[in-house]
Amino acid sequence: MTTVNLSFAACGFMGIYHLGALGAILRHGDKLLASLRACAGASAGALVAAVMITSPDKLEQCKEFAYRFAESVRKQRLGAVTPGFDFMLMLREGIEEILPREAHNLATDRLHLSITHSKSGKNHIVSSFSSREELIKALLASSFVPVYAGLKPVEFRGQKWIDGGFTDSLPILPLGRTITASPFAGPQDVCPVHRGCFSAHLRLANMNVMFSVENIKRLNWALFPPPSSTMHSLCEEGFSDALRFLRREAWMN
Repeated sequence: MTTVNLSFAACGFMGIYHLGALGAILRHGDKLLASLRACAGASAGALVAAVMITSPDKLEQCKEFAYRFAESVRKQRLGAVTPGFDFMLMLREGIEEILPREAHNLATDRLHLSITHSKSGKNHIVSSFSSREELIKALLASSFVPVYAGLKPVEFRGQKWIDGGFTDSLPILPLGRTITASPFAGPQDVCPVHRGCFSAHLRLANMNVMFSVENIKRLNWALFPPPSSTMHSLCEEGFSDALRFLRREAWMN
């Protein structure tokens, strides 16, 4: 089988869809996993890619954190931008809870994170990490949306960085086939199928998204998480869409 990579799109709180998709791949995608070379992602997609590479055994714990994090944001009067709410601190605590001590060794050359330089606006893909702390900072940098998540960009290797979704929201790796996953309907390998959509597509930082009412709603949910029941439904949808992809490619166990 051809060497493959997995890439998870930037999507904020819609990352719960990715966790559902990851669950299907881990449970039913042994044939795919046997040929998996690396994972990539931006923002929430970077976080899910890190889970896949360093701690797939903690998938359920990741889901619980995602639900808890979303609930905390929903409770705030102004969401994540409510004065006194430290979005990045809570995210960091979740990452710390999940990454194993040797995460940086597991991630080097197998995890590719999209980040954006805060001054030049240029994209950078980072795939080597000298320590667990450096990996955490790279993940935080890839997830930092200015104003929404705070005012100071994340410092990483002496420079300041912001969300990788601004410049490359769905990294495609140069070697092998990159399987793409997105919670927005479009041409990606693993994605929802929406009916009654317009044929037009929007291009969002290297990712094509179908222009539809449902996708517009989901873009809003990325920053303003929907109710818990909807989050659980999105997770189940990710699982089902990934299963459909595995069947289509004859990669089911």
